[in-house]
Amino acid sequence: MAMRVLIVDDSKPFLDAATMLLEREGLSVAGVASTGADALRQVESLQPDVVLVDVFLGEESGLDIAPRLVGDKTTVILISTHNESDFEDLIAPSRAAGFLPKEELSASAIRRIVDGRPP
Repeated sequence: MAMRVLIVDDSKPFLDAATMLLEREGLSVAGVASTGADALRQVESLQPDVVLVDVFLGEESGLDIAPRLVGDKTTVILISTHNESDFEDLIAPSRAAGFLPKEELSASAIRRIVDGRPP
């Protein structure tokens, strides 16, 4: 069964592009959300394996939302157009499994983080 992903980002063009890319690479995009509240509802109803959360989510911070999305069977990965070094000290408290620059988004990069393998 394909890994099920929820993408949380406030950019519709990014949501569309990421959905196409990940599905083409064999992942199942279970849903998309553009706010923290919508992401929480969808995690509860869809129970995805992975949630990709944009660090800058409109008026909200993905870093604040991430801890509320982590579950026993749900891995959270932070994404951004910025470099990981910009957020290093903030990633650990977020309970996210890792960070992925948007330009490096791929099914293999997601699987690597979920499996706990080094880059």
